Amino acid sequence: MFEFKLPDLGEGIHEGEVLKWYVKVGEDIKEDEPLMDVETDKAAVTIPSPRGGRVSKLNGDVGEVVHVGDVVAVISEGGEAVAPSDTTPKQEKKDEPVVTAPAMQQQPASTGGNGKTTSVPPPEYGGRPVPAAPATRRLAREMGVDLRLVSPSGPGGRVTPDDVRVFASGDQQTTASGAEGVTSQETESKEVAETVNFEAGSSNIPFLELEPLPDFSLEGPVETEAVRSIRRKIAKKMVTSMVLVPHVAHMDDADVTNIEKFRKEAKQSRAGMKGEKLTLLPFVMKAVIAAMREFPSFNASLDPFKQEIIYKKYYNLGFAADTPRGLVVPVVKGADKKNILTISDEIRDLAISAREGTLDVAAMREGTFTITNVGPLGGKNLIPTINYPEVAILGMGRVEERPVVRNGEIVIRSILPLSMAFDHRIADGADAARFVTMVIHLLSDPKNLLLEA
Repeated sequence: MFEFKLPDLGEGIHEGEVLKWYVKVGEDIKEDEPLMDVETDKAAVTIPSPRGGRVSKLNGDVGEVVHVGDVVAVISEGGEAVAPSDTTPKQEKKDEPVVTAPAMQQQPASTGGNGKTTSVPPPEYGGRPVPAAPATRRLAREMGVDLRLVSPSGPGGRVTPDDVRVFASGDQQTTASGAEGVTSQETESKEVAETVNFEAGSSNIPFLELEPLPDFSLEGPVETEAVRSIRRKIAKKMVTSMVLVPHVAHMDDADVTNIEKFRKEAKQSRAGMKGEKLTLLPFVMKAVIAAMREFPSFNASLDPFKQEIIYKKYYNLGFAADTPRGLVVPVVKGADKKNILTISDEIRDLAISAREGTLDVAAMREGTFTITNVGPLGGKNLIPTINYPEVAILGMGRVEERPVVRNGEIVIRSILPLSMAFDHRIADGADAARFVTMVIHLLSDPKNLLLEA
């Protein structure tokens, strides 16, 4: 029997939702024939069978989430008998159980990894999951440690990997109360280090407690839908960005009358040629790249664990694309090395692939700055959410003709509303104002883009 485990689906992707099975238990499958479709939070992927044979087991119903490394199919080879089994056995529970015992209830003594018995009262979690990062939970599972029995030493009552190791060694009491001979200064230094170098993956936030929603069905008819795949990823990314990053928004208007005239003339003259679908977005991308060269803080990322600002010397610009499956951000890589016509065609191709659900996962990675455009949907302006771990995002509103004053006279001009949200940890309002002012200057005339961008 060959056990086929869900393979690596791409960098940073650990799970996917089963969309479709191409075979049933008892059917034969050839090597490299489609086995299943899996939808990750970035794209739908067809996974071929690595072996030929008879399918004896399939794990995961359509709509169920499977994880990288899980056995998703068992294939018998060389005439092996197919053992009767459920086609979709339930997945193993990945996390430890939630404490449901009343607060302060004493737990029985537990045995650590060295065979010592230690009586440890559990922390008061009030029925909520033990605060611990995914890496800590994985370590606890590997070491056979029940996190409910571990005394936390991390900020906000979080259990750290060291807490798990100490508990497994049977020496938790020493850690919890402080080793003999440790000075108060050393203890204070340790606490400061734990506060500053907090553990990757931790999401414990002081004073933040989520209460269960009321039962809305008591008031009238409701319909529920599971948050899955791309929508789940969007939710995670947006919560991470809004909770972690102090957003500030700077807004201004760009007079794009001249560049819009140039764009429309070029579009008409290039019918059937490269760049025939020329939009305003490639011009904005070029202006943004020039501004990022002048103000590198906006082409950076802040590492909160190392407390370092990473300045990127490459320019990969993402653009928000609205698709039937949710918002995705394709990336035009090396945009600084491409001309406006090339960028225009690449934007078109990426947008089509995104709408059709065929966009490759790699096409949504490694962005350094994102632009979102609500203008075609009718929006005048917006305050966008930063695409973390980037540090800024530019929002484009709808271009419209407005009466404005130029040289003491009222004239009609094409105005593009711009709003840039940025991470206030690495940049100040004055920096954003200068950045947007430069973008506006470059968009005011095609000659400016030609000479300066």
